[in-house]
Amino acid sequence: MSFLRKLFGLGPKVNHHELIANGAVLIDVRTPAEFAQGNAKGSKNIPLDTIDSKVKKIEQLNKPIVLCCRSGMRSGQATAILKRHGIEAYNGGTWNKFS
Repeated sequence: MSFLRKLFGLGPKVNHHELIANGAVLIDVRTPAEFAQGNAKGSKNIPLDTIDSKVKKIEQLNKPIVLCCRSGMRSGQATAILKRHGIEAYNGGTWNKFS
């Protein structure tokens, strides 16, 4: 796995659409204002700066998590945070590929 893929939480190639079709939750970590301008159907908005405080709530979903944002940078950071807490999380990259 390349250094950049690992750094941004991308890991091995994963079919994010398949994960979501099988019950994974799509979380958009952009700001509420960005989310309001457009978002993927069914996604939940939990901004990156609140992820740490929402870990318990996310754990209670008891499902894999696919994270997205505008470019994949913030979702990569959020993926790393959730993985540190033992949550099955995947960086889905840009939100518009899910809309």
